[in-house]
Amino acid sequence: MTVTPVAEMTFEQAMADLEQVVTQLERGDVALEDSIALYERGAELKKHCETKLKQAEEKVAAITLDGSGQPSGVTPVEDL
Repeated sequence: MTVTPVAEMTFEQAMADLEQVVTQLERGDVALEDSIALYERGAELKKHCETKLKQAEEKVAAITLDGSGQPSGVTPVEDL
């Protein structure tokens, strides 16, 4: 099984992987060293998901609407 580096994952891939990590840890049948490695990967996946969500929120916040409520352009995040 090939493990995809977290930095290369989409939000959806990272969430699915995080769910698997949580399931394995909740089962409690993983050796201590493996549990530690899973916990570390879970923390990395959580951080990656939070970053992806923040980026998406910034993109949504940057969309401006015209008088009729239609998107009229995008404002760079640094200009907000």
